[in-house]
Amino acid sequence: MSTREHYQTTVIPRLKEELHEKNVHALPRLLAVHVNVGTGHGLKDPKFNDAVVNTLTRITGQKPAQTTAKKSISNFKIRQGLVVGCRVTLRGKRMYEFVERMVRVALPRIRDFRGLETKHIDHRGNMTIGFREHLVFPEIRSDEVEKIHGLEVTLVTNAGTYERGLALFKAMGFPLKV
Repeated sequence: MSTREHYQTTVIPRLKEELHEKNVHALPRLLAVHVNVGTGHGLKDPKFNDAVVNTLTRITGQKPAQTTAKKSISNFKIRQGLVVGCRVTLRGKRMYEFVERMVRVALPRIRDFRGLETKHIDHRGNMTIGFREHLVFPEIRSDEVEKIHGLEVTLVTNAGTYERGLALFKAMGFPLKV
């Protein structure tokens, strides 16, 4: 069963009962997933940016947009217009597939993983998770990797509050430490 089907058959009834809502459209749901990688190493090694774009394309299934520096910062050797990161926004079917792979495969592959802290959920009900290594995703083969980099995944919801966001992520089956 896909994550979207799981949401409709299991999560919605559970949230209706837990949050005492009668209207399905008033329940919290996932709106988008943002995946970001900072390419600070790419300033000295131009091949690093290409490797980041390649790995993000493999992990998310769509080509990332490269972000550029808005201002020059001399202390960090950054010039205006220099590529400083990559980002991907996932919605719809790709979003649900990515969340399913992340929860069922990538998170358990993290070294010494004991569950996600509830402090990853902000006051608006969104969750941000940082990965130190991109190797935990099943699409990446470790023998092909030249440089290891981290990435940040933000799950955007319409929960509005921490409590409603926590209820959504619990109901969706995220491995949370409570």
